[in-house]
Amino acid sequence: QVQLVESGGGLVQPGGSLRLSCAAPGSIFSIAAMTWYRQAPGKEREWVATISSGGITKYLDSVKGRFTISRDNAKNTMYLQMISLKPEDTAVYYCNAVTSAGRYWGQGTQVTVSS
Repeated sequence: QVQLVESGGGLVQPGGSLRLSCAAPGSIFSIAAMTWYRQAPGKEREWVATISSGGITKYLDSVKGRFTISRDNAKNTMYLQMISLKPEDTAVYYCNAVTSAGRYWGQGTQVTVSS
């Protein structure tokens, strides 16, 4: 069973920063398109950012310029650097990996932006 593991969430004040990490098995990481999603209370899960196996990135408009997605293939880990955080960024953040063999999810990590 493929397991993705997120970490790095927490409570931060508005304007603060956090870096999320997502570790994946080496058997899929290097070939997978990796994505961050988030789900706020009472809302549907929302796509945030994607990085292809070749390093091409795409972002949700509301996070452009504030969030940076990256990947370290040597460590089989994806990151989401978040700066200038806003209360509306509060959500559970999930990582996702897609390969030709399937689609895989992590368990999520809570990000709370509040004063």
